[in-house]
Amino acid sequence: MSVSKAPADRKVILTGDRPTGPLHLGHYVGSLKNRVEYQHEYKQFILVADAQALTDNTDDEGKGRDKVHRNVSEVALDYLAVGIDPDVTTICVQTWLPELTELTFYYLNLVTVARLERNPTVKQEISLRNFERDIPAGFLTYPVSQAADITAFRATLVPVGEDQLPMIEQTNEIVRRLNRMANREILTEAKALVPPIGRLPGIDGKAKMSKSLGNVINISSTPDEIRAAVKKCYTDPLHLKVEDPGHLEGNVAFAYLDAFDQDKEGLQALKDHYVRGGLADSKVKARLEERLQEMLRPMRERREQYAKNPDYVWDMLRAGTERARETVSQTLDDVRSVFVTPGWKT
Repeated sequence: MSVSKAPADRKVILTGDRPTGPLHLGHYVGSLKNRVEYQHEYKQFILVADAQALTDNTDDEGKGRDKVHRNVSEVALDYLAVGIDPDVTTICVQTWLPELTELTFYYLNLVTVARLERNPTVKQEISLRNFERDIPAGFLTYPVSQAADITAFRATLVPVGEDQLPMIEQTNEIVRRLNRMANREILTEAKALVPPIGRLPGIDGKAKMSKSLGNVINISSTPDEIRAAVKKCYTDPLHLKVEDPGHLEGNVAFAYLDAFDQDKEGLQALKDHYVRGGLADSKVKARLEERLQEMLRPMRERREQYAKNPDYVWDMLRAGTERARETVSQTLDDVRSVFVTPGWKT
């Protein structure tokens, strides 16, 4: 593996994904496309957050754990497929960096259970998973684990959606409290970087695109899978006849065209025609399928090539993790100076 080419003086950006399944178009719009651009502007780390994925994927039979383990390499393949360069961007695996676990342990002393329960993002996720009071402790405390990740990499920018802003706020609360304890600046606060395009709706039009809801189009989708998914795309339930005026609001097919169709002038003409009536949903979906097939074909082909060499993928992850360790180890040493009883030498 070659050495990262990212200049050391660039601002540091940290992103990542939970390896619970293949990445999809929602990930592409919300983060992956931006990461390809960020890697040339920032010193970028991408964390495959397998430890965080275990917080709600651990069962007695080990099926959830096995699913997470299988998807580590699948997520890495998706990164390579979209054009993330491992020689420029450091891609690493969370459970291979025990420094992050130790940082999490120290940070847990800087927050209260009440504060974690007030975190709007955590409250929403608990509700979605129907945990009620039967909440895995690891899940409740994952904002602290996320704070450990962000600070360990000295990240100054963290790309997140609007719903994740409370996580950055909680991270910075931990940073400020630790710095007060140390009576010096050990850690630096991070800023949220909200992408210009928000969440992509699922093909059913009822919620965000989500693996758990099964309303996704994966980056690795075959041509037949793309075609089938586009046919299912929610449009306008009031557009019963071709001549009926159509509505754009809540229309998933047009939401996807807004995200992926580069011919904005032609797209506007299509919208105008749909709104005044006389344009069938099938015509809209045909254009959408053409755009998606065109966009995903090279990604799928790159992915298939990398998948033929799994040793390369695992070597890439190991090399990236070792590069990451240089940074996180230094952060851990700095934080240990606040918590560890004097006299111990590592």
